[in-house]
Amino acid sequence: MKRGLIVVFTGEGKGKTTAALGLAMRALGHEYRVGMVQFIKGPWKSGELISAKRFEDLMDIYTLGRGFLLDAEDIEKDKEAAKEAWEFAKDIIIKSKYDIVILDELTYLIKYKMVEEDEVIDFLIKKPDKLHIVITGRDASSRLIDVADMVTEMKEIKHPLNGGIKCQKGIEF
Repeated sequence: MKRGLIVVFTGEGKGKTTAALGLAMRALGHEYRVGMVQFIKGPWKSGELISAKRFEDLMDIYTLGRGFLLDAEDIEKDKEAAKEAWEFAKDIIIKSKYDIVILDELTYLIKYKMVEEDEVIDFLIKKPDKLHIVITGRDASSRLIDVADMVTEMKEIKHPLNGGIKCQKGIEF
């Protein structure tokens, strides 16, 4: 049976967005069109944004967040940005411009009630049949896990930050 899948990368460990980008690389090799909406990440230059330029005919990354929520000075602005980003994501999904849409950090929008979980689940259930959707973020809800076709949980065993090693280009960003 061929149909678009819903894939979730969740868990406390590093690698959720990286796994989604690895999946995107595989898809780009088959000339699939990939769109990525980054809900939380801010406007800083990341490796994925630089790499996406090399695939500009097949991949678009939309960084619509204001930065990490823990650093939020004005949570209302974050909520508004999250709602606007969700509306944007729904629009590109409905328009079916892409074969795969990555919803990076979507789980946080649900967890922090920036968007209604019922709305997200209902929308995902009604997505275009052939479209693959990849969702990343910690704390995926049980309902999101239930609606997904594939779920992978990242578990941290060891991380360099715990040993005082700073984030490194190409590994963390």
